[in-house]
Amino acid sequence: MDRKKETYIEAQILQLLQFWIGQILVLGAFLFMFLGLMDLFAAPGHFKKFIVYRLIIAASLATLAVLNKHKKQKNYQYTIILIGTTLSAITIELMILPLGGHTSFYYAGMNLLIICVLGFVPFSLAISIIGAGIIYAVYLFPILIFDEITNARAFLANNAFIIATFIIALTWRILSQRSMLNELSLQYDLEEEKSKLQMYSTKLEDLVAEKTRELSISEQKYRALFDNANDGIAVLDPDGTMVTVNHRFSELHGFDNAALLGAHYRLLEVEEREGMIDERLARILAGEATVYEAEHYKKDGGRIIFEISVKAIDIGGKPHIQSFHRDITEKKMLQTQLFQSQKMESIGVLAGGIAHDFNNILTAILGHAEVLRRKSSPLDSAALRRIKTIEDAARRAGQMVAKLLSFARKDSMEMVPANLNDVVQDTVDLLERTLINKKVKATLEVDRAIPAINGDSIQLEQIITNLIVNAADAMPQGGTITIQTAFMDLGDKAPLLHPLLAPGKYVVLTIADTGVGIPDEILGKIFDPFFTTKEPGKGTGLGLAMVYGIVKAHKGEIRVMSRQGLGTIFEVYLPATDNPVQEGIEEPSLEAMAGRENVLIVDDEKNVLSFMKDTLEAQGYKVIAADNPVYAQDLFQQMAGEIDLVITDMVMPLVNGKELVRQFKKIRPEVKMIAMSGIDPGKLSQEGATVDAFLKKPFEGIILLTAVRNVLDSVRLSNPAGKG
Repeated sequence: MDRKKETYIEAQILQLLQFWIGQILVLGAFLFMFLGLMDLFAAPGHFKKFIVYRLIIAASLATLAVLNKHKKQKNYQYTIILIGTTLSAITIELMILPLGGHTSFYYAGMNLLIICVLGFVPFSLAISIIGAGIIYAVYLFPILIFDEITNARAFLANNAFIIATFIIALTWRILSQRSMLNELSLQYDLEEEKSKLQMYSTKLEDLVAEKTRELSISEQKYRALFDNANDGIAVLDPDGTMVTVNHRFSELHGFDNAALLGAHYRLLEVEEREGMIDERLARILAGEATVYEAEHYKKDGGRIIFEISVKAIDIGGKPHIQSFHRDITEKKMLQTQLFQSQKMESIGVLAGGIAHDFNNILTAILGHAEVLRRKSSPLDSAALRRIKTIEDAARRAGQMVAKLLSFARKDSMEMVPANLNDVVQDTVDLLERTLINKKVKATLEVDRAIPAINGDSIQLEQIITNLIVNAADAMPQGGTITIQTAFMDLGDKAPLLHPLLAPGKYVVLTIADTGVGIPDEILGKIFDPFFTTKEPGKGTGLGLAMVYGIVKAHKGEIRVMSRQGLGTIFEVYLPATDNPVQEGIEEPSLEAMAGRENVLIVDDEKNVLSFMKDTLEAQGYKVIAADNPVYAQDLFQQMAGEIDLVITDMVMPLVNGKELVRQFKKIRPEVKMIAMSGIDPGKLSQEGATVDAFLKKPFEGIILLTAVRNVLDSVRLSNPAGKG
């Protein structure tokens, strides 16, 4: 916070302090006299004496209220209110002592005093505590000195209520103080912005006056300034008809000057609601100077966005409207792109939240389907088909979760040098049957000389698949999809293609269709999560959102161009790399997976636990299964020397997998450990989990057996869940 703002806030607080102290003192004087009516009923025997007390304190508070107005200084005000607080507390105590002392219900006056002092006066925390301490001390010490405690419960209850009132009032003081500080800070900022706006308005007014004076001196000089201005300038008559425009205004709209003169201003502006232009003109002519944004039509049918500064001026004794038009189209495009990037982050929370539990379910489905197929007596072909259907559906569901995680960047990607042409060819071959069924022809125009890119082939396939499927859906009567790859070395022209595109070398993937095109009103929404124009049940709205997320994860950009009835073109710009494409890595051997070692499995999901137990026991392993990590701790302490391998889930209640691994390693450092979860395995290394391998859920029995055998044979896998 700068010094000017601090000074402003301190001045405002001091003003509020003086005001509220005055209000509380007046209110206190009134309440002391008003509550005197209570003495008639509660203490008739002491009424005369109490009324004297009340008159004295009321007069004292009134005097302090007058003194409070005399001077505005923080310590002075604090002194005033602390004196008033002390006098008020003493007055109340003088009425408490003769009415039962520690049992008197007049102690409630102390509560009212605390509420009034702390609740309304903008004290600092220290002064608030001092004020409350004075009140409590005035109540407590006279009772301890002059009163005999005969009813400890009542005494303790009264003290408890006073302390509780203090805590509540102090909490309210702290909260209201923060709120007040925030409000004053905002008020200061608003005043500053208002001052800046006023300064801008004043400068604009001075500029208009200066230009008017120059016009009377030299028409030639005026024309030079008017026509060579960087912003478009238009002068309108009171009806909104353009009487003169400068060269820049005509250039921005694509018209000749002669075509604009005499035309009404509303013909250019894209009107969002009926009557908006006429209403604005009326306000400006009434003396209101305003700055607003508007979208205008161009001669070629395009649109341009302006920041327009407008003010009424006098020309020859007749009111006119002068407007300055600054082209902010590129600025708005950049804002839209940045806003789009921020929206893509919002889906991450949703995707990451469901992954673990859903992958547990899928692991159980896949595993038990495999166990059923392996252990059951010979099944007929219909039963085998049904089991395969279950497995295929579970795998597809797992792929959907993986896509969500990839889109949300909650899962890691294997970024290696890759040839985009190979990915394109493989994807088109995979989609060939789908395209034929839709009467769509795919044409490949690939540049064989393109360099490699750093990317995840599976994620790149998702980009191509979604764009091709969307293109096919946009051609219900059939058509042609053209898939192109090309190399582009973009220099200073990169931002012209896309506001966020940096200069450099790119491999460009272009997918164009001859479909119905995308309407202008929804073109800006196509990358939004869950936005779809398809019928219910035929689209999730995640396709293009996922494409956008994957492109951004590859440090690229995506550009879309479309006209209704003329098709759509998507251009994906991916940074090129000089690194060569890696050769395929040979799959590890899956032979000799049987064993007789002792394996402890820990997972709170019983269905996953039973699948793993059945699978390992079928290969000869001795399995100890625990669905409770606390129980697993007891088992390991008893059997640590007999257990060869521990397989544990990383996300469990009571004790998580990371803590379980740490405890087991502490008991027996050489024990082999396999972690499993639906989250990114890279997070485990970041969290310091020491494991020998990681199983990514959902996984099948063959993956489990391979990982177990390799770990027991001391073959460390970088990512066994991704193989097979």
